Parts: sequence; C-alpha cells; structure tokens
Amino acid sequence: MGAGPGPAERAAVERYNRVVDSPARTLHWSYLGNVAYREGVALQLAARDAVRQGSAPERLFLLEHPHVYTLGRNADSADVTAPRAWLESRGVAVEECDRGGQVTYHGPGQLVGYPVLNLSPDRRDIRRYVRDLQEVVIRTLGDLGLPGERRDGPEFIGVWSRGQKIASIGVHLSRWITTHGFALNVTTDLSYFDGIVPCGLRDVSMASVEGLTGERPALATVAALAARHAGEVFGRELVAESATSASAPVSRAVGA
Repeated sequence: MGAGPGPAERAAVERYNRVVDSPARTLHWSYLGNVAYREGVALQLAARDAVRQGSAPERLFLLEHPHVYTLGRNADSADVTAPRAWLESRGVAVEECDRGGQVTYHGPGQLVGYPVLNLSPDRRDIRRYVRDLQEVVIRTLGDLGLPGERRDGPEFIGVWSRGQKIASIGVHLSRWITTHGFALNVTTDLSYFDGIVPCGLRDVSMASVEGLTGERPALATVAALAARHAGEVFGRELVAESATSASAPVSRAVGA
C-alpha cells in the first residue's frame, strides 16, 4: 500500500474544501459617472483598506474620467509626446500612478473598471487575473456585437478587436488585493491618443466601439454588461449599489 497524503497535501485539500464549501462571495458594483482621476484613486485605496480589514465587501467601480494621461510604473515620460501648450489647450492632466504598464489615456466616453478584489485564497495568480480581466472585456464586446481577442506578449496586455486595440489593462496588487483595472473605449475621442505613445506601442492603432460599429451605447449600459460578466468570470454574486453609497468610503478617506 502507498503512503497516505503528507501534511502539505492535506493542507491543500483542506484549503480547497473551505473555498468550495464557502458561500458565494459578493461583488458590490456601481456606475459612478464622471469622476476626477485622483478621486478615483482615493476611492480605490479606501475600498482596498476596508477589504483588507474585512470591514467592507469587494467592489467594482465603473466610471469615466475627465481627460488625463496616466503614467504607470514602467512609463517613460518621453512617451507623453504632446507639448505643454497642447495639453493645456485641450484640458489634459498628467498623473503618475502605481499600476503596471506605461502611458495611457482616460477620458469621456471611455468605460474604466476598477475591481477591488481579494484574490486570496484561490486566485493568487497575477497572469490568471489579467486574463480574467481580458475575458470580462471580451464578453462585454461580444454583447455589443464585436469580437475581442488577446495577443501574446507582456507588451500587448489589453484587448484587440478587428486588428485594433480597443481596451487597455493595468493593475496593481497589494497583498493580493487588486486596484486599477481596465479601460474600454466606447465613444472615446481617439484623437487624444495622438498625444502619447499608448502603452509604449508606437505603431498601435486604437479603436472604439463607436468607431467599429457606428453605435453609441450609453456608458451606464455598457457598465451593467461589464459588471454581469465580472460576476461570472470571478465567481461573485453581484450586488448593485447607488453612486452615493459606493462613494461613501472615499468621503471618509479624504475627510469630506
């Protein structure tokens, strides 16, 4: 007879059983409309701290930002190619952040998704997490009548449709709790990408749902689709929240 399972194997089985037997985790989601970039960051950090302390549920913040270029941890400031006068005339802010990746654009008509999830104990794999975010976007595009695809290589993290890049992804993990996320061009003015080297890809062609389909779906509608697919992909039970209740943590964090 063979030897029975050792301590490590027994611990793995026990952990698996705890995950399988536990009730479905909830994901509280909300569409917040237009939110200033720094306010969006503060909102995520407040939610991350609350999730870490076990005092609040996991959240998915869906919103759009005013015009802003954000520089991730691997960004080269030279990839913001627009001169200062151009930035000022078009009202574009420039912000550094702690997500992975390089330079990207956020602005009106672009759906930004910030999941604040605890990947412990069963999803502690950053590659899997990125692929899951891609899957959420791909399924959302499918609802809008568009194909979505991944491309191989770390420089191609994002989602493509019909040969053009339609969504960007950049994340940050702290003790396996996530911040930042994805940005899907819906009715985005793509000319703002002309002021940067998007994600370090000099020859990339950017796309939007409107540009590829001729349709202008409301961001709130696309947000509801993305939330549904996030629940499916991450195995969470969705709970819809109003914008007021969803933003309560940031009010406490910034003293408003």
